[in-house]
Amino acid sequence: QVQLVESGGGLVQTGGSLRLSCVVSGGFFSLHNMAWFRQAPGKQRELVASITRTGTTAYADSVQGRFIFSRENARKVTLQMNSLKPEDTAVYYCNADIREAYSSDRRGYWGRGTQVTISS
Repeated sequence: QVQLVESGGGLVQTGGSLRLSCVVSGGFFSLHNMAWFRQAPGKQRELVASITRTGTTAYADSVQGRFIFSRENARKVTLQMNSLKPEDTAVYYCNADIREAYSSDRRGYWGRGTQVTISS
C-alpha cells in the first residue's frame, strides 16, 4: 500500500539544475532513513545521498557540494541538483525505510524512478 513516486526529472544542459521530489503515499506508522539512488545504462545502481529522520545527510563523493537532500514535510523529500554534469545522467530512484505499523518490521521501499539527462 505504501508507494513512493519520484518527479522532477528531465533534460538539462551541463551546468544546469534540476529539483527531484519523492512523495510517500499510503498509510504507514513511521518513516526513517531515506535515500536517492541512480543507475546509468551499463552501470550498477549507486547511492547518491541519504538522510536520517533527524535530518543528517550524507552524499556520494561524486555529488558532494553540488546536490542537497532535504525534507519538506513528513511525506516529501527533495534532491536539489546543481552544476549538473553528463556523468549525472541516470534514472534516479527514491528509497525509504518504513514501518507500516507499530508491530511491523522496518523494510525498504522503492519508487519507479525518474529519468535525468544532462547534455554536453
